[in-house]
Amino acid sequence: MLIVLWSVKGGVGTTVVAAALASSLAPLHADVGGALLVDLAGDLPVVLGLPEPGDPGLTGWTRAGADVAGDALGRLELSAAPGVALLPRGRGLPGSAERHDVLAGLLAADPRPVVVDAGLVAAGDPAVPLVASACRSLLVTRACYLGMRRMARAPLTPSGIVLVSEPGRALSRREIEHTVGAPIVADVPFDPAVARAVDSGLLAGRIPRCLSRPLRTAA
Repeated sequence: MLIVLWSVKGGVGTTVVAAALASSLAPLHADVGGALLVDLAGDLPVVLGLPEPGDPGLTGWTRAGADVAGDALGRLELSAAPGVALLPRGRGLPGSAERHDVLAGLLAADPRPVVVDAGLVAAGDPAVPLVASACRSLLVTRACYLGMRRMARAPLTPSGIVLVSEPGRALSRREIEHTVGAPIVADVPFDPAVARAVDSGLLAGRIPRCLSRPLRTAA
């Protein structure tokens, strides 16, 4: 099961949602080793309270080309939380779209549920083939006019939306679904408890209920 979370505007919470979703899936799949969390955006170690892993990482793997064996990915994995392994981004620019397509095939074949934080995805991004091939392509967004405006230039249409709800926003759920062309599969309320968990480095140990409950239906 390959689930990719992405956004068309920064700062909407994609990384936090990805970490929470992987942590929520891990105990349900303990028989296959939990869940795999893949970091294409680069912020997951910080959100999970981990030291910066540096190299080697996924960017190096995608730049190395076909000479690097697929099983090299397994050697990049780090323990992120109970039952959750992390493939870190690494440093430098990512490789080609073709290598991300290969990466998508390897991740899809993993027996564990795989949650990818693709971060901000725009036209021409090498991660587009990976996002397009996911069994669940989830756009993380807020009810933000600027975000919906950018959706018109998005390189693909998601299979579902994770909406981070904030008080005072004027756009309705129906307007968001119509603009994006996909249903809202999870409605996550904006809650200061999540920010406190991230800032204190405790998100990996205990996902706030306000975040874990809505995400049960997202996968």
